[in-house]
Amino acid sequence: MSFPSSKKITRILGAELDKLVTLPSIWITLTGTFILNLLLAASFTSVGLQGTAGTQSILSIGLASMRYLQAGFIILGILATCSEYNGGQIRTTLTTIPWRGIQLSTKHFALAIIIIPAAFIIAASGVLYTFTMMKDTAVVIEIDTMIKTLLGATGYLTCTTLLSAAIGALFRRTTPALVVLLGYYFVVSPLTRDFPTIRKYFPDTAGSYMYMPPSPNEINVLTPMQGTGISMLWTLIFITVAIVLFRKRDA
Repeated sequence: MSFPSSKKITRILGAELDKLVTLPSIWITLTGTFILNLLLAASFTSVGLQGTAGTQSILSIGLASMRYLQAGFIILGILATCSEYNGGQIRTTLTTIPWRGIQLSTKHFALAIIIIPAAFIIAASGVLYTFTMMKDTAVVIEIDTMIKTLLGATGYLTCTTLLSAAIGALFRRTTPALVVLLGYYFVVSPLTRDFPTIRKYFPDTAGSYMYMPPSPNEINVLTPMQGTGISMLWTLIFITVAIVLFRKRDA
């Protein structure tokens, strides 16, 4: 089978973007995640205004919702790849685009194009709300620090979404993929807090260093660059495995 030309790849990317943009569940999930983030930001900010967290950084409070916010992006990634298996749409896709590896790769790339600006806006909305409400009480931050932190948060949410999309492609069904990923992020990972030496290499823990400074008392910490590298490595590994299996098995 011949490799598609650059023009065909561009068309494939356009087709994948079109499918994602016209998928109602993508926008419903994004909207719900945005609203949830604002509600959580308001809650954490309220605690700060009451004096419990008055000396914390605006970034620390504004991004405190990231632990819960990532659930929306996990769902997004799974929906992006599993939705095509509903009603056998994947067979139509592969009839039109026979290059399986290219098709799944461009789907992840198209997903990244949508997620990057969405993740930045959602993460920034929480920080902006906290800044507006606490600018006179919380520790002031410099603009370049804020931008670097928001870029790190955007990168983490993007990696989480792409990793989830790869897991969705492996399972091909929404419910099992959700159970595995949500179970890991919200049950298994928190239970490993007593093993910091190993836990720091997990995708969620390593990714957290991309946007939040470690606690002064924390040991075995990673730098933002190390956290970024480990998070991206996990994402690329799962995407590669998903592509390899996608090429070998039936639709």
